Amino acid sequence: MVLLVRLFIMLMILPLHECAHGWVAYKLGDDTAMYQGRLTLNPIAHLDPVGSLLLLITGYGWAKPVPVNPNRFNRKHSLRFGMALTAAAGPASNLLAGFVGMILLRFYMISDYYTSYYDDLIAGESANSAPALIYALLSAFVSINIGLAIFNLVPVPPLDGSKIVAYFTGDKIERWITRNYQVIRIVFFVIVVSGILSVPLDFIDGLVFDLYVFLTNWIPKLFG
Repeated sequence: MVLLVRLFIMLMILPLHECAHGWVAYKLGDDTAMYQGRLTLNPIAHLDPVGSLLLLITGYGWAKPVPVNPNRFNRKHSLRFGMALTAAAGPASNLLAGFVGMILLRFYMISDYYTSYYDDLIAGESANSAPALIYALLSAFVSINIGLAIFNLVPVPPLDGSKIVAYFTGDKIERWITRNYQVIRIVFFVIVVSGILSVPLDFIDGLVFDLYVFLTNWIPKLFG
């Protein structure tokens, strides 16, 4: 059931992440994503085979990047800032969605529907009931959104974090990254598959999850 839950959530959050990129780019004047049919919540338009498989198995992955042409941005901001803002939109959308999911989860956990399920679970019953599925979906929605956001903030191409960091670095570093892009990508892929990166990322994910719990502690206090 875990893989099915992950798959269902993945088909929801990957389009959200990529649409956020495309929407911000559109607001900055670039309509490339719109004309290529990427401003859609249809998951088929956004799935990357390798990134989706890794997300399904490890909880960390990526979608097919939305095409962005910074030369079409309006000139209210620099091209570098526009790219950083567009890149940040994806992780920001996941962090926001994850927080909304936490609010829903906290309300669900004080409902009579969940309370009766929890009592049965303590008694060793109803482990695969509908309340258990709802809890699993909401929990996975929160955790996968957080995981996708934090992973994409890693400053390594092709992830969003590399474009955000590029705003603060000079052209020399950017040119070096461009020259060594394929090597960096292969090495990073090996690191992700090896699981080495999971240790620091899981720690950060846990901090964000705990922050969400702290920020929603008012729900059981007011309504519990």
